[in-house]
Amino acid sequence: MSYTEVPGARVPIRMWADPATVEGAAMQQLRNISTLPWLHGLAVMPDVHLGKGATVGSVIAMKGAVCPAAVGVDIGCGMSAVKTSLNARDLPDDLSRLRSKIEQAIPVGRGLHSEPVDPGSLHGFRTAGWEDFWERFEGVAPEVKWRRERAMQQMGTLGSGNHLIEVCTDLSGAVWLMLHSGSRNIGKELAEHHMTVARSLPHNQGLVDRDLAVFISDTPQMAAYRQDLYWAQEYAKNNRAVMMALFKDVLRREFARTKVTFDQEISCHHNYVAEERYDGLDLLVTRKGAIRAGTGDFGIIPGSMGTSSFIVRGLGNEAAFNSASHGAGRKMSRTAAKKRFTVRDLEEQTRGVECRKDAGVLDEIPGAYKSIEKVMEQQRDLVEIVAQLKQVINVKG
Repeated sequence: MSYTEVPGARVPIRMWADPATVEGAAMQQLRNISTLPWLHGLAVMPDVHLGKGATVGSVIAMKGAVCPAAVGVDIGCGMSAVKTSLNARDLPDDLSRLRSKIEQAIPVGRGLHSEPVDPGSLHGFRTAGWEDFWERFEGVAPEVKWRRERAMQQMGTLGSGNHLIEVCTDLSGAVWLMLHSGSRNIGKELAEHHMTVARSLPHNQGLVDRDLAVFISDTPQMAAYRQDLYWAQEYAKNNRAVMMALFKDVLRREFARTKVTFDQEISCHHNYVAEERYDGLDLLVTRKGAIRAGTGDFGIIPGSMGTSSFIVRGLGNEAAFNSASHGAGRKMSRTAAKKRFTVRDLEEQTRGVECRKDAGVLDEIPGAYKSIEKVMEQQRDLVEIVAQLKQVINVKG
């Protein structure tokens, strides 16, 4: 599918989704984004849906400005995946023990480690830069620095909502490990602090939506935000790396006789800001619910807790600012899903998957999400599929 252009206030809105199928509130958010004076371009991915502050599935390219709400409160949220030497036939018929071991190794929900994880104790973990990373925490916003201890204990934890840990198999039977998480509470605290600062700035008072308040270049507020933003993005990447190391160690112990090995990991943010160049201009590109899909870039596009996920390679479509969707995207809110579906529906839609099947994750039921197959079809000019995965174990907080 090539994109559809919808008129915007300052630039056309390039949509890799059928505008007629996008909820009215999300379309209004996109129109609001198109009014920003600093906007250079706006691309919309096929998983687009209403977001808090800014639309999920939006790629916003601005000159000399960045909008913290367009990044969201889970700064650096993203995916990691790795192919293992195991095959589906190596897995036991009863996967409940393996799921339990994963949940014991990696705290979920609001859980945290009783003591910070020592990266030096993790098999093959690259510790270079670890001390420098934590030393740079001393430079974050003073209002958030008191969260250091909690941030250290949450390093290597999952969280809740749509965050996940999965054991999957591809079409050849190869076993993959996959997970989804971000910057945990420290990212949320930093994001909310800077959103509050942005809303108070004089240049944002006339915006049609105060949630779209921006920081502009060559100001102390922008410098402070970018410092904290990039630190939180690094925290999110490290968080996934620690979790994946813990996840691998579970597999090593459970399949000790098999001597499981792992290919190179794939990791990608989908809530973040990057400095990129388009149309001869240096721009700040914000992806909220979108991954980078430059030529040859590997990415991960998950479905839901009962459907397929995809390992992809970017095709480098500059009309989309080298981006693609971050997942299937919700087709209904969490509240609507809880009203619409029952636990029995959840059991049916996750048949064959070792996972939670209770009211606590009902808002994550596959029926609350768009068809991942259709989403992939709509972005054939953005990515090519490398592997199709289907979970056999799903862990949620």
